[in-house]
Amino acid sequence: MQTEMRRVAIVGGIRIPFCRSHTAYAELTNLNMLEAALKGLVDQYALHGAHIGEVAGGAVVTHAKDWNLAREAVIGSELSPTTPATTMMQACGTSLQAALGIAAKIATGQIESGIAMGADTVSDAPVVFNRKFARRLITQSRSKGVGDKLAAFKGFSPGELAPQPPSTAEPRTGLTMGEHCELMAKEWGITREAQDELAYESHKKAAAAYEEGFMDDLVVPCAGIFMDNNIRPDISLEKMAEMKPAFDREGGTITAANATPLTDGASTVLLASEDWAKARNLPILAYLTTGRTAAVDFTAGEGLLMAPTIAVSELLSACNLELQDFDYYEIHEAFAAQVLATLAAWESDGYCRERLGRNAALGKIDRKKLNVKGSSIAFGHPFAATGGRILPVMGKLLSESAGRRGLISVCTAGGMGVAAILEGVETDPKSQNAEPAMTGATQANSAESTAAGAGTEAV
Repeated sequence: MQTEMRRVAIVGGIRIPFCRSHTAYAELTNLNMLEAALKGLVDQYALHGAHIGEVAGGAVVTHAKDWNLAREAVIGSELSPTTPATTMMQACGTSLQAALGIAAKIATGQIESGIAMGADTVSDAPVVFNRKFARRLITQSRSKGVGDKLAAFKGFSPGELAPQPPSTAEPRTGLTMGEHCELMAKEWGITREAQDELAYESHKKAAAAYEEGFMDDLVVPCAGIFMDNNIRPDISLEKMAEMKPAFDREGGTITAANATPLTDGASTVLLASEDWAKARNLPILAYLTTGRTAAVDFTAGEGLLMAPTIAVSELLSACNLELQDFDYYEIHEAFAAQVLATLAAWESDGYCRERLGRNAALGKIDRKKLNVKGSSIAFGHPFAATGGRILPVMGKLLSESAGRRGLISVCTAGGMGVAAILEGVETDPKSQNAEPAMTGATQANSAESTAAGAGTEAV
């Protein structure tokens, strides 16, 4: 019986290019995209016919027929059909939370390898009838005689045929994520100029990442597309300043330029024990060491997308680390305002004392270390796929720079957030004050912690 936690290796990740919804992937489904991303992963790491301990992931915007999405993607891939798969969803935190769950199983010796993944398409969003007409159809299908079948439509009115597309509003408040984020921007005094500047930098960094070849082994073509089609290398702050607010027409600061677009795409990440990776002669980019999920009471007035501030604070306390003890930070850019509100909260003595239970502010980070290869505003944000985009990027950054640590933070719908810490291969675990590998992930279901997802009119 294993008594010690094992280190969990991030071998690498493959995704397809992310594309604005209703463009290049308009005819593709979540399953189509997941299969394409999985094929790229199998090809990249010679996994043809390989049995993987577990595959986990899912989609946020999905059809009822996709209840077994992860398993169907495995069956449609060249992995061994004996590979089990779990379909799950935690909104925009889906693939990061899937990775934490898989990592916990690897760390405790339950499995040797796993794949976390996610996909989303707004282009193929389910459109359903209203409940009254749906009940008529169900009643009609269960009726036996012609008279009973016709009776199911007694009192029918044409208005019942109006389709009901998926809503992006929070069920408990009726506000969209963008409207909630506008409230956060006002609360924290986040200016339009600061948001536009962060978005501008995201596009410039993402374009540079492609130009310098950083993305070459992270992205595979799909449907004739070779790179994300939302990146704007020629973006202009002057043109951004001309755009009108998207959610608060009168006094808002969030625009289509400083928020993530609705996006289609899929991503995958391969994780393994060190022994499994070495036996297959596979690289180890970094180690996924610990994670946390958290939630806020946004229905009572807390900022919808502020839960990552809590998850990160808990991680730091558990690992005896300071916010400044990282070489790289990846804060998912659901909105530029969300990133800036998160940074402002960590720098606030009042917030850190009253909400995080700390003696003082967590402090500033070096902004040069933040989202250094661009992030969601530039690449796009297929909700469930974003964590699977971030993990390989962070792993590669640590690998290429011999970095020690990277911090990941993803905000989600429902007032939740997911955070994780990666450590570089050169980091000696014996010299760390951090808790043993993945204990943070195994504690993630504590009374203080819950789970995640976010995006533009993100979910």
